[in-house]
Amino acid sequence: MNSVLVTGGAGYIGSHACKALRNAGYVPVTYDNLVTGWQEAVKFGPFEHGDLSDRARLDAVFKRYEPVAVMHFAALSQVGESMADPGRYWRNNVGGSLTLIEAAAAAGCLDIVFSSTCATYGDQDNIVLDEESPQYPINAYGASKRAVENILTDFETAHGLRHVIFRYFNVAGADPMGEVGEFHQPETHLVPLMLDAIDGKRDELTIFGTDYDTPDGTCIRDYVHVCDLVDAHVLGLKWLLDGRGSRVFNLGTGTGFSVRDVLAHAREITNLEVPHRDGPRRPGDCTKLVSGSTRAQAELGWSPHRSTLRDMITDAWRWHQTGHYSR
Repeated sequence: MNSVLVTGGAGYIGSHACKALRNAGYVPVTYDNLVTGWQEAVKFGPFEHGDLSDRARLDAVFKRYEPVAVMHFAALSQVGESMADPGRYWRNNVGGSLTLIEAAAAAGCLDIVFSSTCATYGDQDNIVLDEESPQYPINAYGASKRAVENILTDFETAHGLRHVIFRYFNVAGADPMGEVGEFHQPETHLVPLMLDAIDGKRDELTIFGTDYDTPDGTCIRDYVHVCDLVDAHVLGLKWLLDGRGSRVFNLGTGTGFSVRDVLAHAREITNLEVPHRDGPRRPGDCTKLVSGSTRAQAELGWSPHRSTLRDMITDAWRWHQTGHYSR
């Protein structure tokens, strides 16, 4: 079977992608430094411990497995941290990605599926975002992802490296079978933080900002089930391996939910209250991020059929009660 190098394959989205790849008939080779990932999440193929900055290690892994493509998830992704320590994000996300891309090109592995973000669009209020929307990132996380997109374009011109870029919106949920799920230390994502508050693992959830120009004053986001998301990545891989050209796709449902909407759904699903308090806005947060694109559905045949708040919170709650990783 053909192998695919999955950087960040021990992380939340990467581990789900590895399961989807295995189910699609590929051998996912996880490459991860375990700074934010979990070795217990590597269940679906070989594991190679390494950092993206280590060119010799990358060269050895490319030589050993001869992957047909790369799925590149490895990145730092905390917006607040990127505002406070932008240098770390430029060194890790951009410098590491450049080293990876150079190693892939040198090995003749010329198909890359890249995990980007809707944060490259910045804060464009009252605009439904599609792939042609201008990119104005307002934090170092979004800026670093945009920079990697530019690197991929340059390497296509110079070396014929083809890429599929996925700019996706807020990811939530977990594997319905409970094999892998979402677990970060520290945790920064709304759904697991909310579930922690529900079951007493933290005193309360803080709602960051209640004075946004939205119906209830809280931020609005477009949520995508992690399993739908990784299905799109497998479709993007097949797109490249079928010889099609480089392409950018937004991954979202086109429907936005506020923070208070998410809390209300969680109360309904768990029959438990969400302890919470109102707090100030966080630097770098946008008012509203919602996809207006159907390109992935039209061209890839992608269908985000699991991406309802009920399914995402139900699957996340099941994982939250049964599955956590440990160092």
